[in-house]
Amino acid sequence: MQTELCRTLGMEFPIVAFSHCRDVVAAVSNAGGLGVLGISGTTVEELDHELTWIEDAVGDKPYGVDVLLPAPETDRPVRVEDLLPQAHKEFVADLLARYGVPPLPDPGSVRTVSSAMAAHSAALIEAALEHRVGLVASALGPPPPEMVARAHERGVPVAALVGKREHAERQRDAGVDIIVAQGYEAGGHVGEIGTMVLVPEIVDTVAPLPVLAAGGIASGRQVAAALALGAQGVWTGSVWLTTTEAETHPAVVQKFLRATSSDTIRSRASTGKPARQLRSAWTDEWEDPGNPDPLPMPLQIVLTADARARIQRGAHTPDSGASRLINYFVGQVVGSLNTVRPARRVVLDMVEEYVEVVERLGAGTRESA
Repeated sequence: MQTELCRTLGMEFPIVAFSHCRDVVAAVSNAGGLGVLGISGTTVEELDHELTWIEDAVGDKPYGVDVLLPAPETDRPVRVEDLLPQAHKEFVADLLARYGVPPLPDPGSVRTVSSAMAAHSAALIEAALEHRVGLVASALGPPPPEMVARAHERGVPVAALVGKREHAERQRDAGVDIIVAQGYEAGGHVGEIGTMVLVPEIVDTVAPLPVLAAGGIASGRQVAAALALGAQGVWTGSVWLTTTEAETHPAVVQKFLRATSSDTIRSRASTGKPARQLRSAWTDEWEDPGNPDPLPMPLQIVLTADARARIQRGAHTPDSGASRLINYFVGQVVGSLNTVRPARRVVLDMVEEYVEVVERLGAGTRESA
């Protein structure tokens, strides 16, 4: 099961696990895969604490970080009130009122949207590189040249997620070391091409750069398929949301356990960019043609940040208004998330099934001969 990329990244199995939960990241790395921590929602101080904890937990085993790197929308800080249409603010307020979502105890301070968003991402990368991360991944667009150069100075490879051939070409030209071909089935921000079609196209486009396959992958059979398509490993995300270590909201876990592959939607409702997520009253309300359209990123994030925090806080029971609104980034693989397992068990189950598939195919080949 070892590939050249396994040797490059120091992992035993070609399984990369993206998670916002440090416990999942550590468990996967300790099980022989590579845990990658999503760090965009942290402060520099929080990141330092999280990475120190991971390093204590994994010893000399590898781990990585992933950060959103959106292009700056403006060159100067701008008050949110100057950018958010009144109709959108009224819609969100009415939506929360109709579903009985209570206000937060602390409304917080006035926030701004500016190029500081990109600057914050750069600061997170700089802070991460002060630790012994083994991989830095960029989730939106080509990483800035200075980020690639800084990572390479530290001997850290850079990965980037793509959803089409043109994106992969731009990433290759930006000096990225590993391309993650993320298909339509994936959770979070996704394109429009299915994994089975996208992966071999990207493999051929960027060769000899290594490719990780992503999108709807949660089993050893799918790992075998990814390697057969030319990938050197898999990038996984949704499968870790129902592990015992995950910090997924309990109401969401129950929804995942009941969901099928038809219960997700690709919507701009959460961030302003198309993202696959669990269908909910929240996504249905934003899809209603009688309501305002989602704003572009990052304005939609700012518009809905307080609302999403209030929904999370209020979703204590399955039948509450907040629970009906709550949604979560998840891929179509949610249909197979019908059990709660430790992350280590997920890795080992994937490996065991992969071996069974390869042995069965090998036996079939010998019989045919």
